[in-house]
Amino acid sequence: MKTRSAIQSREKRENWTDILFVTPQLILFVAFTIVPIIIAVPMMFTNQVSFNTNDVSFVGLDNFRTLLSDSYLNRILPAIGKTTIFTIINYMMVFIFGLTLALVMYEFHSKLKRFFFTIIYMPYMISGLGVGIMITCLFARDTGSLNLLLIEWGWISKPIDLKDPLIAALLVPFIVGWRYAGFNMALFLVGLLSIPTDTIESAKIDGARYMQRLRFIYLPQMVPIITVATIFCLIGSFGVFDELVGLGALYGNETMKFFSIVLYEEGFSGQISGSLSMASTMSVVVFVPLIIMAFLLNQLQKKFEY
Repeated sequence: MKTRSAIQSREKRENWTDILFVTPQLILFVAFTIVPIIIAVPMMFTNQVSFNTNDVSFVGLDNFRTLLSDSYLNRILPAIGKTTIFTIINYMMVFIFGLTLALVMYEFHSKLKRFFFTIIYMPYMISGLGVGIMITCLFARDTGSLNLLLIEWGWISKPIDLKDPLIAALLVPFIVGWRYAGFNMALFLVGLLSIPTDTIESAKIDGARYMQRLRFIYLPQMVPIITVATIFCLIGSFGVFDELVGLGALYGNETMKFFSIVLYEEGFSGQISGSLSMASTMSVVVFVPLIIMAFLLNQLQKKFEY
């Protein structure tokens, strides 16, 4: 029988092992999340234009009042509206791509499963900027290969215009959903693999059809993972940037000017009217409610957890 000291020694080793695994991620989190927030919060109450600005003065709440002026609201509100629509459709893509692929990988057993998993996950490794540029080239009005091909086949009568608001509203979520399909699939697959197999087998013996098992067994026990996927989608949708730049958001395509693009133009594009202090104010005003929503979702999950 193990002595108390031996048990304590083993627990200490396990704790140190956990700390060593967590430390690199913790350092990155502090360096790229906590430190920027610490820098950004005081900046909201100043008139700092750029990092090279030497003459910085305290302005109190002037930036918040300026943010409510017509000149800023006319830029910010349309961008937030586009981003909100994108977030809703992108959330649907999380399940259309991620959950569907996870169910396929979970239910079907094949020696090629690892190969298909790699293929599905591969788009996540591609640069979002590269994906946006590729789509722009494929759907160029006069020379885009897909546009010319679809017209030749008679599927469309005129070229698909990436500057069309409806096209932008549907295309960007599809691109992001396709690119993150492997990531979301991995998330949902973790939830599926955590379900006790005895529960599933018992349901099959009782005659439960697949959709019944999905509704009453799979989804209720995947609530924690669904919550995590929702939080990632909510915050990530407001931070989407690379794909929009590739689709011309900084080069005249106004339909691609989501909130992240407006934030970048305000803080870093060198516009005369822009400033880091205003960009910090905009980011905090928008992202703090998102963080609160993420926290509330995490608390709500506990009430619905199976």
